[in-house]
Amino acid sequence: MGTFKAWVVEKTEAGQSLAFRDFDAADLMDGDVTVRVTHSTLNYKDGLALTGKSPVVRRFPMIPGIDFSGVVETSDHPEYKPGDAVVLTGWGVGETHLGAYAERARVKGDWLVPLPQGLTAEQAMAIGTAGYTAMLSRMALEAHGLTPAHGPAIVTGASGGVGSVAVALLARAGWHVIASTGRASEAGYLKDLGAAEILDRAELAKPGKPLGKERWAAGIDAVGSTTLANVLAMTRSDGAVAACGLAQGMDLPTSVAPFILRGVSLLGINSVTTPQAKRRQAWARLAGELDLDTLAAMTTRVRLEEVGRLGEEILAGRVRGRTVVEVG
Repeated sequence: MGTFKAWVVEKTEAGQSLAFRDFDAADLMDGDVTVRVTHSTLNYKDGLALTGKSPVVRRFPMIPGIDFSGVVETSDHPEYKPGDAVVLTGWGVGETHLGAYAERARVKGDWLVPLPQGLTAEQAMAIGTAGYTAMLSRMALEAHGLTPAHGPAIVTGASGGVGSVAVALLARAGWHVIASTGRASEAGYLKDLGAAEILDRAELAKPGKPLGKERWAAGIDAVGSTTLANVLAMTRSDGAVAACGLAQGMDLPTSVAPFILRGVSLLGINSVTTPQAKRRQAWARLAGELDLDTLAAMTTRVRLEEVGRLGEEILAGRVRGRTVVEVG
């Protein structure tokens, strides 16, 4: 394969550097499938990797980018052959294994899933890890026994990637969705996705009481920290909140009150090493249940060479919805 274009993170005395340059295919890591990457996307974790604001990258040099779609070029894996369309999310790609912001990737076939029927490669990356995580969160709430009949559902970080897809998925399933955002200008966008109410994130961002007024039966939280603590404190009896992000922080300054006085459940969402059966179920449901026109409305596109400037943008909360990276 010779060389191909890639974004490469290098370790420096000051932290790390980022460059868009030629990368030698001989330096790709071990794997039994080589993929020609056609599309990737931008997630909060990608912003951390691109900027070095958090120690996401744990091997240098590293090609960042935690998910991709593409076409198999070579394979020693029994399930895949050249020409197959595939999708990858998670498994440490872009963190400990060379990632997606490149024209080629070599990975373990067990990490891949076939491109879901009904989705294009671009649509799969418009969903990406963020949308896939939103579906895992909705599945967790359903497994807990929650339905729209139990009351409203809140989505925090609603104008971001996870939040946008979560709003759309919950609304389409019949939930009364309360979308929490710090950007008042995004109210129209969120209502177009299906939000019934808009809540200023300032109401959740500051320390609150151990228990507050019961306002929602379910939640999908991509923010963490004090926001998640307040969401829990205002969740109705026997409700549940799916926690899948840390935009505000990794801490959780809460008490046992919501859990032992109201029976609230906190459901952790791991999108990185999800077992294959559950992973494929989530992707199949996304292909069948996410309105693709709504997905298109929340999606913007950039070229691979533009990715370097987007790390700071997503960390500052200036990226709305989903971003597809066109590689091919």
